[in-house]
Amino acid sequence: MESIVIGEAKLTWLNGGVTHLDGGAMFGVVPRALWSRKYPVNEKNQIELRTDPILLQVDAKNILIDSGIGNDKLTDKQKRNFGVKEESHLDEDLAELNLSREDIDMICMTHLHFDHACGLTRYEGDQLVSAFPNAEIYTSQVEWDEVRQPNMRSQNTYWESNWKPVQEQVRPFDKKADVVPGLQMIHTSGHSDGHSIIIFEQGREMFIHMADLMPTHAHQNPLWALAYDDYPVTSVHEKDRWMKFGYEREAWYTFYHDAIYRALKFDENGQVIDQANKPKSTYSET
Repeated sequence: MESIVIGEAKLTWLNGGVTHLDGGAMFGVVPRALWSRKYPVNEKNQIELRTDPILLQVDAKNILIDSGIGNDKLTDKQKRNFGVKEESHLDEDLAELNLSREDIDMICMTHLHFDHACGLTRYEGDQLVSAFPNAEIYTSQVEWDEVRQPNMRSQNTYWESNWKPVQEQVRPFDKKADVVPGLQMIHTSGHSDGHSIIIFEQGREMFIHMADLMPTHAHQNPLWALAYDDYPVTSVHEKDRWMKFGYEREAWYTFYHDAIYRALKFDENGQVIDQANKPKSTYSET
């Protein structure tokens, strides 16, 4: 497991599984000749995308950022379509840290698409139950409303199996939520209407979790929006805003999906000045 310390916060990446999605969809209108220089792609035009929750330990709390792909939640057809080569190993990773699922105090859900939310529930026999029974689950009110009443586009990624067993644990917020001192969730819309980012600030130390506004380091350019985005113009403007915000403060940017980097730190010009350890990947960096 890779980890970094930012201020008094320790971030540890847990193994939440892996998907392989179409690179064209992940980079929208950007030509393959451009994006493939920045992120490796296989012969099927798929790119590797981790689904690794970040365990954030701060203020004597154990906080997860998103929940991973889960276990036994996908059909064989879905596994093929989404290129799922590995499911979650959260129990093993938490045990290595002398923790269990019951020790998780809060979960910050940037949004509730299946690849972020499947890990919220698990099977006990043939019944789905909360995977983290003692955790408060934060997500935006907009996201919470849509996941329970998805439209014809979003119904393919908002699954009742991921939210219904945990609905009593959900703490929806309007524009922003102060989770613990220094840690905020901010509603941005863009990737989904209810999408949120996460910002931690302590003195001069900061990290920004852009979630699927910038799912990988290769999406740093504000104009590079996903074909999966419900509101791509909003994504572009929100990414531009929060990248400038972070550059001015030399913030760390953390990733849930990136198969190359766990986190990068940029200077005021957007140049990389530090990086976290790389996770294991089935690809080599290009």
